[in-house]
Amino acid sequence: MAAKEADLPAAVMWDMDGTLVDTEPYWIDAEYDLVAAHGGQWNDDLAHSVVGNPLLVTAEFMIANSPITLTPHEIVDHLLAAVVERVREHVPWRPGALELLDDLQRHQVPCALVTMSWTSLANAVLDNLAPETFAVVICGNDVEHGKPHPEPYLAAAAALDVAPADCIAIEDSGTGVRSAVAAGMPTIAVPHTVAVPQITGAKQIDGLVGLDTRRLGELARSVAVSA
Repeated sequence: MAAKEADLPAAVMWDMDGTLVDTEPYWIDAEYDLVAAHGGQWNDDLAHSVVGNPLLVTAEFMIANSPITLTPHEIVDHLLAAVVERVREHVPWRPGALELLDDLQRHQVPCALVTMSWTSLANAVLDNLAPETFAVVICGNDVEHGKPHPEPYLAAAAALDVAPADCIAIEDSGTGVRSAVAAGMPTIAVPHTVAVPQITGAKQIDGLVGLDTRRLGELARSVAVSA
């Protein structure tokens, strides 16, 4: 196989929920069920306000906005178990994601999975992919500071031994975009469940269908990032 082309990204960092897989509805259903089980009411506005957040932040938000008396870790355990069960039954890949992953592999561009979900859910998704698909996996329980802090993306870049500015991140939420941009990575925002504000250092596109490695490299070069 030929060496990776010099004008391609050094690596591509993938968010998972809502970007690689359409699991946000699974999370929202699990939130509704858990709140209802404790005698409360949930709504889409509340659910959408925590999209992209670290799971413990979501749990604390649920405690503050419902009658739930569980600890944050207990809430996370309940939500994760529900979502993992559904992913084990069916992985809802986002359109174009698998095709782009395959093309990146053909062009020898390493990929990292950078998710605020915890390892159990990441593994449920990764079990459906070839082991070499992601060279690095950073989960929410691997870092001290979750998104929108830059730590998750900086950790992925360090693990791959690449400069953040030479990479490109793919995200679907404002929280995730802010994390990647703060790490100094050109970022592609692909809004799905929630709208993503215009953020300097990120470029919004409608979806991943038809997006290949060369076009991804072109998009990365068109995005201005902070020094």
